[in-house]
Amino acid sequence: MIQLYTWGTPNGKKVSIMLEEVELPYEVHPINLSQNDQMKPEYLAINPNNKIPAIVDTDGPGGQPFKLFESGAILMYLAEKSGKLCPQEMRRRYEVIQWLMFQMGGVGPMFGQANFFFRLQEKVPYAIERFRKEALRLYGVLDKELGQRPYLAGEYSIADIATYPWVWRHEVHEVKLETFPNVKRWFDAIAARPAVKRGMEIPKG
Repeated sequence: MIQLYTWGTPNGKKVSIMLEEVELPYEVHPINLSQNDQMKPEYLAINPNNKIPAIVDTDGPGGQPFKLFESGAILMYLAEKSGKLCPQEMRRRYEVIQWLMFQMGGVGPMFGQANFFFRLQEKVPYAIERFRKEALRLYGVLDKELGQRPYLAGEYSIADIATYPWVWRHEVHEVKLETFPNVKRWFDAIAARPAVKRGMEIPKG
């Protein structure tokens, strides 16, 4: 059983979508960021970096409980555990991993900064312009790639699962998906998946 510690952020949604896709049994433990649940000692014992998500696999490697944080690492672990959504063949696997790293190192941090500064009451024009430009550049990279293949690494994979929840917030960072038709086609296809719909509702309420 996977114990999932999460909240309603893009990084949290990645793992709930993945768990729904690979159909591993899991229990949800909401970590309310607005109430600083992430700073409680019992959670810091799972994730010393006080971020979400994190998991505890009660049947981890060697049959022993296994704690894991960082959403990208969790996606890779669940893919290996389930044998799904990340190819075994080396070339194809690293095509997936490179796009996962693209999300972790680019899309997540830059879209996150755009979301923060766009919603800030006291506007910082330089920051807004900087992160708007970088968000648009990254959308352009995605659009070009998705013009050549249906998903980021060819077949639907953890790379798509990692990226989708950040694009889901496109309205917050003031991007119209119609401007990037290949991204919109990809986004709509993923949004229609039943497991994605279920995963996006976690945690309930």
